[in-house]
Amino acid sequence: MKLDPAIKLKDLAGIINAKYIGDPDFIISGINEIHMVENGDITFVDHPKYYDKALSSKATTILINKDIPCPDGKALIITPDPFVDFNKLIQYFQPFHASNAMISPDAQIGEGTIIQPGAFVGNNVTIGKNCLIHANASIYDNCILGDNVVIHSGAVIGADGFYFQRREKETLKFHSCGRVILGNNVEVGACTTIDKGVTGDTIIEEYTKLDNHIQIGHDTLIGKFCLIASHCAIAGVTKIEDRVILWGRVSINKDLVIGENAVILANSAVDKTIEGNKTYYGAPAEEARKKWREIATLKQMVKEQGNNINSNDSK
Repeated sequence: MKLDPAIKLKDLAGIINAKYIGDPDFIISGINEIHMVENGDITFVDHPKYYDKALSSKATTILINKDIPCPDGKALIITPDPFVDFNKLIQYFQPFHASNAMISPDAQIGEGTIIQPGAFVGNNVTIGKNCLIHANASIYDNCILGDNVVIHSGAVIGADGFYFQRREKETLKFHSCGRVILGNNVEVGACTTIDKGVTGDTIIEEYTKLDNHIQIGHDTLIGKFCLIASHCAIAGVTKIEDRVILWGRVSINKDLVIGENAVILANSAVDKTIEGNKTYYGAPAEEARKKWREIATLKQMVKEQGNNINSNDSK
């Protein structure tokens, strides 16, 4: 999430009453979790296992629970609970605003767009030209839809990312402040859900078509001209390149890349990054021809074992 205007280190630390290390006038221009950080951003770290990753990341300000020497060119904010205080900053800069209308008065809606009765369009939403939003679809705050987009009934665009921290006596929610951005000519099927980015954006590029009952996790990027069939589940921070086809009930784990022109056959589960221009099948998914040979070999082994048992029984 970008801050407009940017804020000085001393002022941001003052919001959460925290100690800081660095130039009081050091500029912070964005708030991002570690997977999405850019130069000028603040991020947080609350476990020694990830200190080095955070301190060496592109983030230039780090919210941390240990008083350590400040790396060159960066600033630190010291707090006993970085996760909680990072959430406080998100809610400070992007507080929740309740809607009082089915279509927010500040939504920007392009010429020729039709919004059917019962659809919800939240605050600060932008919808392009000649779109069709069917009844009972929900488009949450800050989402951006291009031209000629179709959203079918029951779809939810921009729900919170599934990001929680479990503690001994409670489960804390990470408050999402990102967006969903749909390119031109995207179609979203009935009852499909697309979660917004936790601090960045979930993006689906032009001419990609989504079937019904699909779940797309936070901060995922889906390229152009992709086809995704019903009941697929795509975890967060996944990159699906152009012209990928996912058939029904495909599951994809987080932080993976699906290469351009890849085809993943129905009921497969992907647990690692895969190359493009190939067809995959199975759980875990492998190249389809290899998987089919393995299945054929296994069937033959079972058949031979059965024949041996029958032969021994007849003696």
